[in-house]
Amino acid sequence: MKTHRTLWLVFLILAFCSCSKSPETLVRGGYDEKEMDAAITRARSEVDSFIAEMSKGNATDFAVKVPIQDKEETEHFWLTDVVYHNGKFEGVIGNDPGMVTNVKMGQKWTVKKSEISDWLFMRDGKMHGNYTIRPLLKTLSEEEAARYRSILANP
Repeated sequence: MKTHRTLWLVFLILAFCSCSKSPETLVRGGYDEKEMDAAITRARSEVDSFIAEMSKGNATDFAVKVPIQDKEETEHFWLTDVVYHNGKFEGVIGNDPGMVTNVKMGQKWTVKKSEISDWLFMRDGKMHGNYTIRPLLKTLSEEEAARYRSILANP
């Protein structure tokens, strides 16, 4: 369990969603937007299998990624400690914002199942889901990309 938490924390620190006021890891471009759109579509199309996995209890670190808009900016955040009921996910914002100002880390957030942009969970040291990281691998150093590929269940 501690290994999963460690991997999860490393992921949150390195993920393309923000980590601080002006995060070095915030990616505003450099990836194929069509690939990213396809990744979001895939995550949404498979969200019911994610919900089924949540109910089985044989995995850890369930999270969903949500787009949050503030004026003209949209930033995607991982919600941690997620639960699902009545067609919605509830969780807490898992990182500090880098572009938007209307949320903060640790804030409770609710999102409709149809509005998520991704999902993930850990099982047997492998990360399942997290389809939106794949288009971003091209923006990372070879070493960093290899690190992600080594923990992705289906790189």
